[in-house]
Amino acid sequence: MSKAKILNQSESYTFSKYAELAYDSADILAEFGVTLKNSSLQLPQQLPIDPEPLKIELQENLTLVDPVSEIARREALIFPILKTVCKFIEVPLKIEYPVRVNNWLKGTFDYFISTEQNLLVIEAKNADLARGFTQLAVELIALDQWTDSTVPMLYGSVTTGDTWKFGSFQRQEKIVYKDTNTYAVPSDLNLVLSTLFGISLS
Repeated sequence: MSKAKILNQSESYTFSKYAELAYDSADILAEFGVTLKNSSLQLPQQLPIDPEPLKIELQENLTLVDPVSEIARREALIFPILKTVCKFIEVPLKIEYPVRVNNWLKGTFDYFISTEQNLLVIEAKNADLARGFTQLAVELIALDQWTDSTVPMLYGSVTTGDTWKFGSFQRQEKIVYKDTNTYAVPSDLNLVLSTLFGISLS
């Protein structure tokens, strides 16, 4: 007996809608023929800058701003980190970047760094990393079909601003890997930065 479908063929789904669906991430990805695996990822690492000035800036931001709202987290924590990466690698940071593949794969990428590796970063709505990762995984599936890049792996991260989790999409095998590790900011800033740089410069 075949499993009942989650997604309705006649309905339209934006990326953010997937974070609201009350289904297991693996079951949602199976609708796209993609497997989800949890793993301690060996992500590329490079740290070409001194992270101390950014760490001081983030700590100052946290003394001035209580990051309870999504806009506060974006302004105080997420944007300064991504701006630092993009400024160094001299690549524009695309914010609320619209993408449409089909009726099941459409919406906006919160943050998109358009390098060969095409790094996606999304903000977890309602600070829910688990549902946020489901949305990230679907966006990586969309990116796979949308991009001209032929690299075998695409990368992304979901963040609440003070917590970051990474993932990757093996395009040929159609496997999304969810990192079992999470990283705190500002305490793990070096690891977050070196991963973002590692992905962007690899």
